[in-house]
Amino acid sequence: MKTFFFAFVLGAVLARAELTSIKVTAAPGPLWKRHTIDNTSRGADGVKLGDFNRDGLPDIVTGWEEGGVVRVYANPGPEKARAPWPSITVGEVKNVEEAIFADLDGDGRLEVVSGTEGNTRTLYWHREMGGQWRTDAFPAASGTQMWMQAAALDLDGQHGADLLVASKNKGAAVGWLQAPLRADDLGAWTYHKLRDAGWLMSLIPHDMDGDGDSDAVISDRKGGRTGVFWLENPGAAANRDHLAWKEHAIGALGSQVMFADLGDVNGDGLADVAVAVKPVGITICLRKADGGWQEQVLTLDGKNLGDAKAVKIVDVSGDSLPDLVFTCENAKGALEGIVWLEQRLGAAWQQHPLGGPEGVKYDLIQALDLDGDGDSDIITCEERDQLGVVWYENASVP
Repeated sequence: MKTFFFAFVLGAVLARAELTSIKVTAAPGPLWKRHTIDNTSRGADGVKLGDFNRDGLPDIVTGWEEGGVVRVYANPGPEKARAPWPSITVGEVKNVEEAIFADLDGDGRLEVVSGTEGNTRTLYWHREMGGQWRTDAFPAASGTQMWMQAAALDLDGQHGADLLVASKNKGAAVGWLQAPLRADDLGAWTYHKLRDAGWLMSLIPHDMDGDGDSDAVISDRKGGRTGVFWLENPGAAANRDHLAWKEHAIGALGSQVMFADLGDVNGDGLADVAVAVKPVGITICLRKADGGWQEQVLTLDGKNLGDAKAVKIVDVSGDSLPDLVFTCENAKGALEGIVWLEQRLGAAWQQHPLGGPEGVKYDLIQALDLDGDGDSDIITCEERDQLGVVWYENASVP
């Protein structure tokens, strides 16, 4: 155990050898107008995207943790986006923490997969059959782990999409559910663990090594190995034999990391990683040409902010320089729960208001042009003041 701990600390020191600390300066700016997509349940917990109704517009799926429902929201298009969106309740499950779109049966239509924590600790498949929505549990992932994240992708080159999944607390792990010949044979799905975990926040499929398959970028906030890592997919044939995925450190090692995002922050064509870090910070991990990483720690103007929750890499201001949107939890009273950071020339950053003091606990962030004016609007959810699923209309671009 001592040897492992020393090796981990040494690795953290080496990984942080190229570390720059940048103080973010506060700057003025208008508040963005908030539009409610849905606030009729309790505890909206995350927003994921997919073209559910195949009309070319990204739709939203959200699990409402306290309300115990999983809902899909149909993007109505720019002219109607400012009104509440049409919704479908695809399932009712307790303690729902995660919901994603997935086509598990290969029929070309998206279904929904949800994951629950609390006492439920189960993965569910929600699908429409005969005009009715049906909810079924995966036996291999029923009552086993507190499921936090999921992603659908073909890992073994057979039988369509599998499920990459991650959890938190006792027995937590990153693993995958292997699809059988027939997706609806739920008892035939099998679970394979890839890595022990503490509390997985992000699970992002991305080809990190350029070999044509999707690896997994993860952020783990608790346990013996906190930070951001990527797990190397050994390929379809190796996955059929259930071989191990090699772990590579990215950055923010030893920190309590929250939600992460991938994107080209510095314009060099390589995928970088930004991650929200407790108590109130952001670490940017810049990918180097040799495959290594350079860390930039952004010190935010935190006196008016809640605690770090999520970050999104997106050009907010329309100047072709990627900016950052940052959400918080515990943003009580006059504290802000969502702001944006403008990237300036010379690696300088300015922090602008976005949502103001309303809202206490925000979550994941998505960026889309919802009103058709050519700039990026922001979608997120808030689960303590019950603002629900919302989007903010970009007010940074004249």
